[in-house]
Amino acid sequence: MNAAIRNIQLVAVIIVLAATIIAFFLEILQMYENRDVNLADLLLMFIYIEVIGLVRSYWESRAVRVIYPLVIAITALARYIILQDKDSDPTNLIYLATAILIVSIATVVIRFRRSKYLNIDKDKSNDL
Repeated sequence: MNAAIRNIQLVAVIIVLAATIIAFFLEILQMYENRDVNLADLLLMFIYIEVIGLVRSYWESRAVRVIYPLVIAITALARYIILQDKDSDPTNLIYLATAILIVSIATVVIRFRRSKYLNIDKDKSNDL
């Protein structure tokens, strides 16, 4: 049963990888057709690259590292801020910036939790 579930997971990861690569090239095609490259387009491409890195990491270790989804979340929130209208509520910008700050702090804590300065987690986990 565990082997069947593992195989289903690997097929799902291959599907995610294929869909991400297709979306990446469709984004490049759209930029070429529009003859315009925006910062939002570049950030979306960074999200695709991070998803590909997440798939690669999962394929190698058979575990999802927490850092990848956090970096993807930061990039997605930054992209959302960039795409916001000038007429939108300014408090949304504060909420989004606070969310980026919280996710960034979580990323730093996870990244350095085994350092001698923080001394939070001394076990060998797969989250780095």
